[in-house]
Amino acid sequence: MRNPRAIPTSSHGKTDNNARSPRAFTSESAEQIDYAFAEELEAPAEIAPAPKKRFGFWRALALGTAGALISLGLGLAAERLVRDLFAAYEWLGWVGLVLLALFVTALVVLIGREIFGLWRLRTLDRLRAKAALAYVDDDLVQAKVATDELTKLYGSRAELARARQSFENGKASILDGKELIAYAERSFMAPLDRRAKALTAASARRVALVTAVSPRALIDVAFITYESFRLARNLADLYGARPGFFGFMRLIGAIIAHLAVTGGLVLTDGVVEQLVGQGLATKLSARLGEGVVNGLMTVRVGIAAMSIVRPLPFNTEKSPVVGDFVADLAKLNPEKT
Repeated sequence: MRNPRAIPTSSHGKTDNNARSPRAFTSESAEQIDYAFAEELEAPAEIAPAPKKRFGFWRALALGTAGALISLGLGLAAERLVRDLFAAYEWLGWVGLVLLALFVTALVVLIGREIFGLWRLRTLDRLRAKAALAYVDDDLVQAKVATDELTKLYGSRAELARARQSFENGKASILDGKELIAYAERSFMAPLDRRAKALTAASARRVALVTAVSPRALIDVAFITYESFRLARNLADLYGARPGFFGFMRLIGAIIAHLAVTGGLVLTDGVVEQLVGQGLATKLSARLGEGVVNGLMTVRVGIAAMSIVRPLPFNTEKSPVVGDFVADLAKLNPEKT
């Protein structure tokens, strides 16, 4: 008995006219992917070009000439004052000249500090943008440049000595740009983020307590403004910004712009009940409830400041939200036993 075999129903000489012919492609259109190390492909985020500043040259020219004229006027006034002092009494003229020299020295130091503060803020902005681009593109070369700048930025911080040592020991074995940025964030940003959250929570508690006990709304507004500025300054110093007066004003403007872009948080009584809890919110007095609301608004200022002065974007570490600080504010109203 013979073994069964398959017999074709059509002859080999005939071809199917309806069969699709194979498609050809060039080698240039092919993309080689190493599937052993390939992850989920993500389209890189498009970076919008910076908007062009209208009348930037004329604005700079106007400010520069106005500053030059004011400087000339102050210089002539100071020269006239010293000359009058010498005309009256010679020793009084020397005293005026020494005071003028001290004033000019202090002014130069303050101007240098302001320039350094503005430069430091711009350095953090550039470092954050560079790290974000290296993380999205998974560029190892750019990631090394960004992490080297970050290590140099925190090179003199004693509290980050262990983090620097740990990062230097482990970065040599990382061959992926995204992982290098993530490792730097875990090493350097994690301890600073914990400190920043503690500062924000403490500031929010102070605002809530003062609002709850203050007799006048004007006191509330003044203290909230003071505490918000103080929190922004402390967070800037924590992350290494160290802005001067004009740099701090620029930081405040950036925080206000960030809050405007992200949208205002309207905390009505219903939202407070949703955040704090139905049982606890019903026990809050009117003043204490207002204190919790003001405290949460102070938390928003702290979160915005962290997003601006943090030298690395939130990639692996969780970005803080308002709900993370509700438990601290809820402790202001302990339940009666």
